[in-house]
Amino acid sequence: ITKLKKIKWELLIIDEAHRIKNENALLSRNVRNLESKFRILVTGTPLQNNLHELWALLNFLLPDIFSSSEDFDEWFGMRDGNSEEIRTEEQQEERNAEIVQQLHKILKPFLLRRTKSEVEKTLPPKKEIHIKVGLTEVQKNIYKKLLTSSLLNESKTVYKNIIMQLRKACNHPYLFDGAEEANPPENHLVTRSSKMRILDKLCQKLYGKSQILIFSQMTRMLDILEDYCNEKGYKICRIDGDTSLEEREIQIAEFTKPKSEIFIFLLSTRAGGLGLNLMTSDTVILFDSDWNPQVDLQAMDRVHRIGQTKPVLIYRLICENTIEEKIIER
Repeated sequence: ITKLKKIKWELLIIDEAHRIKNENALLSRNVRNLESKFRILVTGTPLQNNLHELWALLNFLLPDIFSSSEDFDEWFGMRDGNSEEIRTEEQQEERNAEIVQQLHKILKPFLLRRTKSEVEKTLPPKKEIHIKVGLTEVQKNIYKKLLTSSLLNESKTVYKNIIMQLRKACNHPYLFDGAEEANPPENHLVTRSSKMRILDKLCQKLYGKSQILIFSQMTRMLDILEDYCNEKGYKICRIDGDTSLEEREIQIAEFTKPKSEIFIFLLSTRAGGLGLNLMTSDTVILFDSDWNPQVDLQAMDRVHRIGQTKPVLIYRLICENTIEEKIIER
């Protein structure tokens, strides 16, 4: 980077620009030190993920105008004196609509936006299928215990933690320490979780016909899925937050090569939702849903992208009458 700093660049273009969304990251600090006459950011990631991320990108493009993140927040009333006042749901929706309109005005001079439908008219459709399942007896018992304990505590921190624990109960009982028996029955990884039962049926149906991407927020859930795949003899690749850049490239190449023997690609939703081209697959299974719907859309777009020749099916697994249903509704 020291050598690059000595050059006065005419134009600086950054692809996958969301890599500089954190202004304190090493890459972000280094590119800000490069002198250039013009700057262009290219990104396929939605800008509505986070207001601070948006400021960081605008700060790179125009540091003189967008110099302070605090000022940027104040423009949209994120730090004003009214931020503490309690608003009705209707008032909050009106406020959000105002913020979006303000954002559009600010972005219009700097943004050139294209969508897949405008660029590629022949792109096959994608279809999202919600599969609702009940809980197994083991999952029900854990879920009820968690709900009972949450009623005894009014702490917000504990409440947030309980919601996460309930989500774990919806995925698999083995996400809880001590839930696995000493002498478990045959095929217990599948039979103990209702989602695993559905997943097992889908894998049997698709084996030899298609390649599958399976997304989960939880790396421990990916561990269980990896054990399941090893038991069944399915060849897999895996990317989570601990996977190195070099290892990512090797696994992507292995998965996408002609006549690849890799059947399943396991991905953590946040680590595997950006910059990956996996369109040799046409099936995505969202084992659990992210808090942010944009993150799930980015995950789907690993296969539903320009160049895809087959219709894409997305299966979203949801446990009925649980916290998961509420999150999807929101």
